[in-house]
Amino acid sequence: MWVSSLSGFEVSVAFVGERAVLGVRGEVDILTAPDLDALVDAVIDQGHRFVVLDLAALKFMDASGLRVIARAARRLNPAAGELVIRSPSRMVRRMLDITGLAAVVRLEQPEPAPSRLGREQAVAAATATAPDGLAQRLGTVTAIPADHDVIAGALRMVVALARATVGGADGVSVSLRRHGRLATVAASDQTISDMDVGQYATGQGPCVDASVQGRWFHVESLDTETRWPAFTPRAQALGINAILASPLLARDQPVGALNIYSRTSAAFTPTDQELASVFATEVSTILTDAGMDLADEQLVGRVNEALLTRQVIAQAQGVIMQRDGVDEDAAYTALRRTSLVSGMTMREEADHILTVASRPHPGRESGPEPRHHD
Repeated sequence: MWVSSLSGFEVSVAFVGERAVLGVRGEVDILTAPDLDALVDAVIDQGHRFVVLDLAALKFMDASGLRVIARAARRLNPAAGELVIRSPSRMVRRMLDITGLAAVVRLEQPEPAPSRLGREQAVAAATATAPDGLAQRLGTVTAIPADHDVIAGALRMVVALARATVGGADGVSVSLRRHGRLATVAASDQTISDMDVGQYATGQGPCVDASVQGRWFHVESLDTETRWPAFTPRAQALGINAILASPLLARDQPVGALNIYSRTSAAFTPTDQELASVFATEVSTILTDAGMDLADEQLVGRVNEALLTRQVIAQAQGVIMQRDGVDEDAAYTALRRTSLVSGMTMREEADHILTVASRPHPGRESGPEPRHHD
């Protein structure tokens, strides 16, 4: 029986022996993850220690879904229970590996049905629609407000998705130029950050050139590369042999690069290169919406405003935690969902909560004051 529905998102609950099986259909993102989290919590609270998340009908999952999985595993494992992830897609498996969650859950993959296609046909069928499908999934990452924290989270999510879906990718990073200098704002691991630093220090490398020239660079093998003599030995010392560097543009001006690294020479097929281009386009959209082409003085103003916004939201979270007796995560979720229902921004909703909390209400129980909209 399907027990929850929101914009095509549904969860079914069935009990098979000692197992509680939750079938997830649609997309798990920042809007739908709280519903899935609540259903998982309800099942565990009923005493079920063996929980299965069946993802066979899942279309997309972002970092919010990983957070649900992590919370469920933390609750079940100490109680001698088990969380099983059934039928995870290749992308989900890679994301579980990257975050370390694969070590605390059990993956259950049914045997695939025999294919009637030949090997070449099967490969073509599997890859033909990848760029369009990926762009559609990335739309859920880019269709978000240009808030400083949200932008940073979106870039980290794109990095994780690129590492999970681009064949041969062993690491991914995003480099941005501000005040005339490049810096890494999102990276899959420390080795990849060190790769970027080596390019910044030498002033050489595909990342630097893509950021400056606004064009794409593909290094098939550093063993035969001669364009960056100061940088190449540093990359090889870190075990990197192939690189894709795609320029990031904000209103058609180069502002950085999306960097994809591999330990294997000639690792990136034409399909991988096309996927890298899709990711770079989506990151460019995020940066354009965030106003990365602004003058430095304007950018400083935006950063200061973002810092103030985070402070106000944190204060509102504190009010909700004290008022409702919930933890920080639950308070943030409540604030987010209330802002979505009211049509207000999180900053506006947080301001309202702080205003109400500052008013004395003798003889009345605490709770949110009704708003009157014109």
